[in-house]
Amino acid sequence: MELWDVVLYFLMPFAAFMYASVGHGGASSYLMILALLGFAPEEIRPSALILNMFVSMISFLNYRKSGVFPTKLFLSLIIFSIPAAYLGGRILLDTGIYKQVLGVLLLFPVLRFAGVFPISETLRVEQKWWMAPVLGFVIGLLSGMIGIGGGIILSPIILMLGWAGVKETAALSALFIFLNSVAGFLGASVFHIEFSTQLWILLPLTIAGGALGAYLGAKKFSPNALKYLLAFVLAFAAVKLILG
Repeated sequence: MELWDVVLYFLMPFAAFMYASVGHGGASSYLMILALLGFAPEEIRPSALILNMFVSMISFLNYRKSGVFPTKLFLSLIIFSIPAAYLGGRILLDTGIYKQVLGVLLLFPVLRFAGVFPISETLRVEQKWWMAPVLGFVIGLLSGMIGIGGGIILSPIILMLGWAGVKETAALSALFIFLNSVAGFLGASVFHIEFSTQLWILLPLTIAGGALGAYLGAKKFSPNALKYLLAFVLAFAAVKLILG
């Protein structure tokens, strides 16, 4: 086993643990790790989406009992995000463009973990009927194209607008991520997908890390020091991917 394999088998479960602790699937970190270790985009995207499906569902099952699930808001978001994610999955970007877009999207979890996005306890922006569907469509399209579930973009926006509380947003985001990941994967399956044998080793390790993070996160575990560390690592990776 090479050194990079050891690094990979450690970083992926750690990323799953961190993201699941705040109600996410972790696809952006999986994508970042796989991209920096030299995996091809056509292999990175479906691999990250598969891992995302498992971890986000585990997060949802843990967070759904933590508060009242915002069903109306969720349906407004998901009705257009699923077909958009499927459509995005059918779009294969050039490798250079793919890495740059991924680098830009990595800035969202950086700002989230660094505490830049404000969290409003009260409604700050009244929700118009068209806002959630448009938001869901845009995030869904990006999710399918890049291979993320969209939670890294969705949750800070919802919290900033005051549309839902922290626990409700975590549950909503987790289910949103799961469904978008499924749709994006189905869309990407139009291409010939080949998985590395490493994926089958990473899958149980990453799921275990995600399960632990989701459980502790739902029990009010707040690993702030680790979040800042992850924010720093993601910021470094984002700059590297954007600048090439």
